Amino acid sequence: MNTPTLVTSLVMAAVVAILIAVLIQAMMRGWRHRVARQMQIIGNLPPLPDTVGPTLVPATKGLYVGSTLAPHWNDRVAAGDLGFRAKAVLTRYPEGIMLQRTGAGPIWIPDESIAEIRTEKSLAGKALTHEGILAIRWRLPSGTEIDTGFRADDRRDYSKWLPEEVA
Repeated sequence: MNTPTLVTSLVMAAVVAILIAVLIQAMMRGWRHRVARQMQIIGNLPPLPDTVGPTLVPATKGLYVGSTLAPHWNDRVAAGDLGFRAKAVLTRYPEGIMLQRTGAGPIWIPDESIAEIRTEKSLAGKALTHEGILAIRWRLPSGTEIDTGFRADDRRDYSKWLPEEVA
């Protein structure tokens, strides 16, 4: 390689590296602005209860897919640590639903806040070819409704979570 070609290649590599850095910075700035906007409408999550009654639905292992602002399946909540996927265990009690996540804080969904439990094909940017996501629609203390998604390791466990069909 001669010197002019080497210099041109190095300049082009530097331009590409700077362009990539600018794009990453813009994405991070957008994420921070999204978090700031959503913190106002999300507010605080419900506090964990001191005690709970007997288990109504036993622990179901799986993946916390994320939470979205209802009814938009792709409008991921970025506030707090609600936007990050994590291994999780979902358990139902008379007082509500406990979602214990690995590497993130637990989410308590009070029973009176639950609007609907259903299965979905897509939620929080995760799209499947079958209805493999358990979606829990619930109201936060701020009044905002969100959908919290959970993908069980065994989809047969969903029958325990879904309301029974009325004939």
